[in-house]
Amino acid sequence: MGYSIKEASERLGLPSHTIRFYEKEGLLPFIQRDQHGYRIFEQKDLDWIYLMTCFRTTGMTVTALKRIVDLAIQGDSTLRERKEILENHKLELQKRQLELDKAFEAVNHKLTIYDMRCGLYE
Repeated sequence: MGYSIKEASERLGLPSHTIRFYEKEGLLPFIQRDQHGYRIFEQKDLDWIYLMTCFRTTGMTVTALKRIVDLAIQGDSTLRERKEILENHKLELQKRQLELDKAFEAVNHKLTIYDMRCGLYE
């Protein structure tokens, strides 16, 4: 069963202009169209868009996503290269997570000081 862009947008919780942007950037090379030229999204397309959205949330660039898509189009011979891209991205995420953890602790420490000064801890 195929979905229209409106249905895909609703299912994904994404604006349709974001989906159109992904397609324009070449990130959705396998989207089918009906006889009137309207996009038809299959579940596999929605799954890919969701994954891209997750990658974008983590800070992955459109350029890196495009590289993954281009490699995927070439087939399984590029699996190692795609895996390497994701492994490098994961290392960057781990580094950022450590930085966020430190910043989170600093905020919590400052809040504890404020709570003590406001008399919330006795």
